[in-house]
Amino acid sequence: MPESQYRVSVVVPTFKRPDLLIRCLAALIAQDFDASDYEVIIADDAACDETRRAVNACCSGEGRVPGSIVRRKCPGPAVRYVAVTGKHGPAAARNAGWRVARGEIIAFTDDDCVPTPGWLRAGLAAFTDGVAGVSGQLIVPLECVPTDYELNAARLATSTFVTANSFYRRVCLARISGFDERFTSAWREDSDVYFTLLERYAGEAIPCDCLACSISLARGFVYAPDAVVIHPLRSAQWGVSLSQQRKSMFNALLYKKHPALYREKIQAAPPWHYYAIVGALLVVIGAL
Repeated sequence: MPESQYRVSVVVPTFKRPDLLIRCLAALIAQDFDASDYEVIIADDAACDETRRAVNACCSGEGRVPGSIVRRKCPGPAVRYVAVTGKHGPAAARNAGWRVARGEIIAFTDDDCVPTPGWLRAGLAAFTDGVAGVSGQLIVPLECVPTDYELNAARLATSTFVTANSFYRRVCLARISGFDERFTSAWREDSDVYFTLLERYAGEAIPCDCLACSISLARGFVYAPDAVVIHPLRSAQWGVSLSQQRKSMFNALLYKKHPALYREKIQAAPPWHYYAIVGALLVVIGAL
C-alpha cells in the first residue's frame, strides 16, 4: 500500500456524469476540514475526456454548479484523477481509487451526492480506538408526492454502510482486497464489504498500521449521525425496470456469500425471486 500521507482520502467513482460530479466535488473542496489533511480521488470508470476536463475546471476555480460558483480554499485539498480503463462498474472504480490513496482512512461517497461541510470532520471524529468503520447519515429529499421509484430509492436513507456515506480504515480494506468486482452495478457491493469484514474478522484483532492499538472488528463499526451526505434523487431513466431486475442478481450473489447476515440485516427470506426469473428464462430457452 502507498505510505500514509493524509488523515483521510475521499474516493468518488463516476461514470459520464460531469455535471453531477462538479456539484459533488465542489462540496468536497468546501469541507470544514484542514485541506492539508485530506485528498480527493476521482475514479473515472471508462475514462471520459469530458469528466477529466470537468475535474480540471473545478479545481482551477472555473467549475460551476447550479446557482453558485465553486469556491476553492487556498491551497485546497489535493484532487487526483484516476482513469479506470473500460467500464467495469463502481466496485472496480472504488478499488482503483482506494488502492492509490495515501490516507489512513478511506471515505466513500458518490458523484450524485452532496456531502455537507462538516461531513469529514464528523466522520473522522468517530474513529476512536477500536473503530474500523463508520457509517454516516444519508438524507434523501423527496417531493411532496413522490413516485414509486423515488420512494424505493429513498430507502437508501435507512441503510447502513452504503458507499454514498461510509468510512473505513485503509488497512481493513487491504486485508479483504476491497470490493468484489462481480458486483458490476451500484447495488449490494457496499453490503458485501461490510459483511465480509464482519464475518472474516469478527473477534479478531487486526494490527493497525496507523495507530498504537489493534482494531477488534467485533466492536469496530459505529454510526456517526453528524456525518451527513445529501443524496438528491434523479428522474427515473429509460430502462429503469430492467435495472431494478438486475438488482435481483446481486441480491442473490450477496445471499450466496453471506446467507446468515443477509437474513439478519436485509430480509429473512432468501431472494428466491431471482432464481425464479432465471428458471423461467431457462424454460423459455429450452422450448426454442
